[in-house]
Amino acid sequence: MDFLKSAVASAIAKGSSFPYSLGDRVDISDSIWTLHNATKRDDGSACSVFTFEIASNKSRLPLAKNAVRKSRTLRHPGVIKVLDTIETETSLYIITERVVPLSWHVKRRSLSEETSKWGLHTVASTLKFINDDASSVHGVVRASSVFASESGEWKLGGFDVLSSMNDEDAVIYTYASLVPDAARYTPPEVVKGGWETIKRHPLTAVDAYGLGILIYEVFNGGFSGGDQVGRTTNIPPTMQASYKRLCAANPKLRLSPKHFVEQGKKHGGFFQTPLIRLTDDIDNLGLKNDAEREEFIKGLDELSDDFPEEFFKMKVLPELLKSVEYGGGGPRVLGAILKIGSKLAQEEFNSKLTPVIVRLFANPDRALRVCLLDNLPLMIDYLPQKTVNDKIFPQMTSGFTDVAPVVREQTVKAVLSVIGKLSDRTINGDLLKFLARTANDEQPGIRTNTTICLGKIAKNLGPSSRSKVLIAAFTRSLRDPFVHARNAGLLSLAATMEFFTEEDCATKVLPVLCPSLLDKERMIRDQANKTLDVYLQRIRKFSSTMPDTVLPTSPSPDAPKDDARIGTSKDKSWAGWAISSFTNKLTAANGEIEPSANGAKPVEAEPVRSASVPRPTKPSPLSKVTPRPTAQPLGHRSMSEQIVPTTNDSEDADDVYEAWGAMDDDGGEKVDDPFSPVATTVFSTLGSPLASQPTPVPYDDGGEPDFAGWLAAQSKAKKTLPKGLSKTTTAAASPSRSSSHHSTTRSQSNATVKKIETKPKEEDLDDWGDAWD
Repeated sequence: MDFLKSAVASAIAKGSSFPYSLGDRVDISDSIWTLHNATKRDDGSACSVFTFEIASNKSRLPLAKNAVRKSRTLRHPGVIKVLDTIETETSLYIITERVVPLSWHVKRRSLSEETSKWGLHTVASTLKFINDDASSVHGVVRASSVFASESGEWKLGGFDVLSSMNDEDAVIYTYASLVPDAARYTPPEVVKGGWETIKRHPLTAVDAYGLGILIYEVFNGGFSGGDQVGRTTNIPPTMQASYKRLCAANPKLRLSPKHFVEQGKKHGGFFQTPLIRLTDDIDNLGLKNDAEREEFIKGLDELSDDFPEEFFKMKVLPELLKSVEYGGGGPRVLGAILKIGSKLAQEEFNSKLTPVIVRLFANPDRALRVCLLDNLPLMIDYLPQKTVNDKIFPQMTSGFTDVAPVVREQTVKAVLSVIGKLSDRTINGDLLKFLARTANDEQPGIRTNTTICLGKIAKNLGPSSRSKVLIAAFTRSLRDPFVHARNAGLLSLAATMEFFTEEDCATKVLPVLCPSLLDKERMIRDQANKTLDVYLQRIRKFSSTMPDTVLPTSPSPDAPKDDARIGTSKDKSWAGWAISSFTNKLTAANGEIEPSANGAKPVEAEPVRSASVPRPTKPSPLSKVTPRPTAQPLGHRSMSEQIVPTTNDSEDADDVYEAWGAMDDDGGEKVDDPFSPVATTVFSTLGSPLASQPTPVPYDDGGEPDFAGWLAAQSKAKKTLPKGLSKTTTAAASPSRSSSHHSTTRSQSNATVKKIETKPKEEDLDDWGDAWD
């Protein structure tokens, strides 16, 4: 028989005259109707089709026709919405909104207590309308007569025996017993006296009894027979007293649906729930004054996740959107909207919420902006990337410069939510500019959050500028007077180390980390030690892979090497390494000195001698006459004025200057540079041969001046003067010249003879050192 029904339905559905396309059959029990999901051919909208086959069930045709007739005339929010009715010679059709039988949820026991109370309130209010306003009796109130719409609302159907008590020939009197499984739900007075007896009892008695059975079914998952009527198993305690009165055996003592609703609505009653209050207020939200709207908004905070999602999607959400966009609903309403929106499918969200959210970001209300930013994590996954990058983020940027600190702070925090939907150009352009501004904000919390934000979005920054931006931002935060900002900088440096090269770690990060080791706050010192250890481990690991040296091998490894007198590799003093490095460069020089520009033959170097011993006289070469050089004035040249041979070390010194200057630019104190040109000259004097006149003649052996020998010579000069010298005036003689060269120079020059005082000065016995100044 079921196969036949399906075949007939399919044949009708294929007919060109039938405006609906039938789909799957929906199982519905205790009914004379078969239910199909369907769609309207004109627009493809969803609907349901109740079908009654006349040929297979002629005895119940009056019930079907009564249902069709009552469905056309009865209109109420709690009644199933009828779109159309069609009668043919073979079938009757009632086309309604898309519904599913409530018995599905009842058998699965998938209804929460809150949802069950909300649905029972709807059914009781609908029965109140039918009994009091329409003066009618439904007659078949049970779970199989109640349906759930797409919005989750409970709708009353099953109008097979719905009759007006003003009608003497009402269907209920004659055909009510033909309803499937009628005996199980029939009131006791009808069982005894038949349906005609309802005329002698209150009009509401039959439907009140059926409402009591429906309550038991909803909370217990079904109803088996009359012996369960009145039991309070699983019935909410606050509802038990009213429930018992609905199931009273005496019809005159039964509580009518109207009074049942009134008792539930009393203060502390079982119908005083957030969901029921929301339902009562949602339709008139736009008409409420400020106080009523505020009360409604408070009720939104009590909503929980076990409420029917469909109801909020289709009924509550549209009204809330109207309120927040045009009626001044405020942030609380927006919070409820986003909570509901998080349960929508992607297509539903884009069609219902995305356009509104884009418009709300342009709203100047700061409280609304903060609420949007707080709830971005709930909706960012639903928003398309192009919408976020092109429409939402440009509106967000005003928050970076807002005068209200809370707006600026929430905008910085919201970057973490939208960063995945922004293009590289937006991130490395506009976003970094605004974050650079908030990094210098007057509010320490905003500076701290900016540092944290940069650390978390480091992987999204462009590789070309990432290390420069991060190092500049984090090192700046290490100098922040706010302790948590400094701590955030240390944590961010540790978290983003992978984005820096080893050279950056050693030359840019470590130098700025070290001052934090002596921070006044222990928290900063501890974190600085941890961060420093992380960087040192990386640098040590990298340095272990580097070659021992990059210097080329010596071309003549067998060449003899002179040992330096001071600063050798065996010198273990604290300053030995510095001087040895310099002297070793000089002693390691190989090759020959090129001739001078005028072609003069280089002068042979003298053998090593002490500084206090006069040079021996050398015979002048007679085989070849050369022009004598211009006479030089005779005088005493201090050690610091001696000519130092020029080497390529000046270029290296320039690099050192630049490096130290760059470090000073970072805010360090200026100190005397030990590698300044003056200091370099002094070191060169101590470690290299001194030049005398245009022809380079070695002055000594390249070591320290023999101070002891010099003093001994001075002391001897006081006791025994050379022959021909008086105590008052003597000819100046340079101990560094040979006798022949000394006489030749003295005969050809008019240089002033310097007087030497042989008597030591009493006031200053240490003036011998003045020549080194």
